[in-house]
Amino acid sequence: MAGTGAKAAVEWLVSVAPDPEACRGEWERNPRGVVLLPAGRRWDVLILPGELGRPTLDVLTRLIDRPGPVLSDFGDARMGFFVEPGTVSRWLGTGVRGAGQGTWIVVPHPGRASNGGVRWLIPPDGSGTLTDTTLLELAMHEAAAGPTEGGGD
Repeated sequence: MAGTGAKAAVEWLVSVAPDPEACRGEWERNPRGVVLLPAGRRWDVLILPGELGRPTLDVLTRLIDRPGPVLSDFGDARMGFFVEPGTVSRWLGTGVRGAGQGTWIVVPHPGRASNGGVRWLIPPDGSGTLTDTTLLELAMHEAAAGPTEGGGD
């Protein structure tokens, strides 16, 4: 992501920081290009184990053109889907962690390549687009069910 798209994404992300200017500066100084941002203000993050997150993202991107932002950690062990604030407090699914009000998440700069660790699979577009929770849940169910072709055990 380059140019005005990355700038809009940065502005959207830092808008939740207690001190947006300090957040921008930290992104510049931190050699890993990451900052801590509070969840629960403009987004919550549903964190899926990688073995469910990867196929869920595949299903989700078949359902809609562009889901909301999605993070992945080192080795793709976990994936974080940005969803509407308040989702975590209402989420009933098992095996899914959440970052909502009162929690912080590690966020890489949306306009630069990551130096390992957390990276964007789908960076924010700056418009505030989030993944619809109903669609995410449907995609999770389909992903958990596994392939429907090619035989069984």
